[in-house]
Amino acid sequence: MIKLLIVDDSALMRRLLNTLFQAEGDFTIQIAHNGKEAVALNRDFMPDVVTLDINMPEMDGITALSLIMAERPVPVVMVSSLTEKGALATFEALHLGAVDYVTKPGGTISLSLEEISKTLISKVRAAAGSKVKGKSSARGLAQRLREEREKPPTRQPVIRRGPGNEGLVIIGVSTGGPRTLEDVLPLLPADFPWPVLVAQHMPSTFTRPFADRMNGLCPLAVVEASQPMPVEPGKIYIGKGGADMVLGNRSGTLTVLAKPEHKDYMWHPSVELLGRSALECCDPSRVVGVMLTGMGHDGADVFAEIKKRGGRTIAESEESSVVFGMPAELIARGGASIVLPSDKVARQLITWAGR
Repeated sequence: MIKLLIVDDSALMRRLLNTLFQAEGDFTIQIAHNGKEAVALNRDFMPDVVTLDINMPEMDGITALSLIMAERPVPVVMVSSLTEKGALATFEALHLGAVDYVTKPGGTISLSLEEISKTLISKVRAAAGSKVKGKSSARGLAQRLREEREKPPTRQPVIRRGPGNEGLVIIGVSTGGPRTLEDVLPLLPADFPWPVLVAQHMPSTFTRPFADRMNGLCPLAVVEASQPMPVEPGKIYIGKGGADMVLGNRSGTLTVLAKPEHKDYMWHPSVELLGRSALECCDPSRVVGVMLTGMGHDGADVFAEIKKRGGRTIAESEESSVVFGMPAELIARGGASIVLPSDKVARQLITWAGR
């Protein structure tokens, strides 16, 4: 049985969530009305996973999360609104250690829950078996930067810069991604010579605030790819949520495009679709695929093909993955050139870029 703590100040929402998870048959459930009760029940009930609302009286979700992570860290799935304000609060929660989040669509509570029920159940199940990453901090990031500069990288053949041989990095990531990307992108130096394209499964209202947040953390410029943009060396592109990010050639210029979600792909922005477009537009030997934490198998097939056709790939190791789903699928297909913890990925990319 999975011990689940549901935290929400709405009586209707509590009842609906309780009914939803009781129907699954393998959840033991406790209910908290606010953040204060959640902190106490985390100690007494000792849940395996928590669903936590953000906006609550007496003690809000962010405050409760910080206390939970300090006293008894446990996988937490945040329940947030689809607004930009909700996105900013959600990123703060992920920064504090929450594993994942579910967004509330518009409309009545009952109809909204029906829309997200499958996603919510799958994310709670995945979170129950996930790892909790500690809070990141500016001091911690500075320490990692110093350590990575001092340590020798894992030895692999180096891709050298030259005419027609500039590299291209594509990153696929889902559950646990925003926090994990903080282990990778800020460690790429300002002179990193290759463009980096990130397909992070995320709703449309979240990707611009996320890109803005990462832009403040990274030496490289970070932008949301919400419109056609030429792909420039040393720039990070975050795929727009609610769309698919693909590459195309426009008048001989490699261009990143945002297209409507493709009905044949389950997750968006689609890692698989991004990888396919990279193989169509680029020399496969210059493509580097990085598969980070996440549920499912999005991108595993095309990343394996990238490796088969002469490119290089990195799979995040189980030891650092919040959810060892997408990297495990890549490894199972024989598609990983190397397996590394998230905080070693940037150093390997720097080595392959010949920096």
